[in-house]
Formats: sequence, C-alpha cells, structure tokens
Amino acid sequence: MAIRTTLTALLLVLGAAVTTSHGQMAGPIAPLPLPGAPSDSTTVPPSNNVPSLNDLATVLDKATAKEAQGRDWSTPVKLVIIFSGLAILPSLLMMMTSFTRIVIVLSFARRALSTQSIPPTVAVIGLALFLTLYTMAPTYAKVNTEAIQPYLADKIDFTKATDTAAGCIKEFMLRQSRRNDLALFVQMAKVAPPTTPMGIPLHIVIPAFIISEFRTAFEIGCLLFIPFLLIDMVIASVLLSAGMMMLPPVMISLPFKLILFILVDGWGLLAKSLSLGFQ
Repeated sequence: MAIRTTLTALLLVLGAAVTTSHGQMAGPIAPLPLPGAPSDSTTVPPSNNVPSLNDLATVLDKATAKEAQGRDWSTPVKLVIIFSGLAILPSLLMMMTSFTRIVIVLSFARRALSTQSIPPTVAVIGLALFLTLYTMAPTYAKVNTEAIQPYLADKIDFTKATDTAAGCIKEFMLRQSRRNDLALFVQMAKVAPPTTPMGIPLHIVIPAFIISEFRTAFEIGCLLFIPFLLIDMVIASVLLSAGMMMLPPVMISLPFKLILFILVDGWGLLAKSLSLGFQ
C-alpha cells in the first residue's frame, strides 16, 4: 500500500513538473509587451505560409544580381556566398531561435532518466530541430509575408527586406527575453535607453535572449529532476535497509523511472509544454 501511494505521488509530481513548465515560467520571464504580439494565453494557429527553398534561391539570385552592369555575379562568387551562409547557419539556428531551450530541456530529461546515451544524441538533436521548426513557423511565415514575398515582387529593395526580416526575428526574441537581461546588456553597452523594446539594437537583444533561454531551460530542468531524484532516494533507502549497499541504486531505479515517464506520457508532455512556451 505504501509503495502504491509513493508511486501515485511521484506520478503527480512528474506530471506537475512537466505540464507547468509553461505556466510557471511565464511569471519570472515577464515578456515585453510588443504591439501586435500574441499574449501567452493566445494560441497561434499553425501557418503554411513559410518560405520555400525556391523562394530562398530566388532571393539569392536577385540579391547577387548586378542590375546596374546588366550582368549577374559569377557562379564562384555565388558559391562563396552560399557556403558562407551555411557556415553561420548553425549559430543562427541555435542562438536566435527556440532550439537552445528545447535541446537543453531534452538533454536534462535524458540525464534525469539516467539512460546515459539513450535516446542517442542524434535523435535528441533531431527532435529539437523539428520542434524548433514547428515553434518558429509563425515567425518564418511573418518573415515570408512581410519580407521575402514583397522583395520577390520588387515592392521593396534588398536592404528593406533584410531589415524587415531582422525585425520579425527581433520581435520573437524580445517576447522571450527577460527585462533584467535586456537592461543588463543595455547598461553594459552604454547606450541611451530606448523608448520602445523594438528600439533596442539587435546585437544587444541576441545575448539577452540567449541567457534568458539558458535560465528558462535550467529552471525546467530542475523541475524535471525532482521526481526522478525522489525515486533514487527511495530506492537507495530500500537497498540500504536491506543491506545491499554494494548494489548500484541507479541500476535498480532505472526501470521505475522509465515506467513513471511512460505512464505520464513524458515525451508528449515535454513537446506540448515546450511548444506552448513559445506562443
């Protein structure tokens, strides 16, 4: 009866830890009020208006075209631009999107389960990548609507398109950044305090966004560790009272952790909470 009661309590703790990762984190984060930005309680419908590879290739052709001279840049120059963009793409993906928080939380979940390298690192990064694409879809759709498509239709020039796209990304990062982190970097940069959040320069918003994501991910990781730590403590106490001190508690507690994680649909709750945290 005591074991059943303990297991039920652990199930409730894990369910609360995972499902409240959005609700409880929204308080300390204190997102900045941006014009037109959806609030935390608003569900953003998925959008299919994301830029395609064809659109991106067309943007590259138009951006590298020398209309004034009546000819395009040579193929080697275009290849240099493409490979240079691919070189900085991982940094942009990890540091300016939701990827950082997602991959850290998934890594914490794997560590809390004590499964070592299961699921493999490649699988964790792959899941984080596709969750990033899912959570960033509204932002990408906005970039496509306000920057890429008008540029392809010759309604705006390349400079205006890049400024508009950067503004969309900045708006996303500002919603997820803490005021204290933004104020810290504004103070260290010794710039005049902006009148609006969108007036903060991008090179200040990016590091503030990154450390805000680190803090949020570590807070969620602490909540994830609590129920599994309780299991380890219970198993260690049972083994100690039974005189089996030489038996590793981790080896005995692993099946119980897996059962608990499966019963509460841990992966589904993690994916849902992480996705809702960016809406």
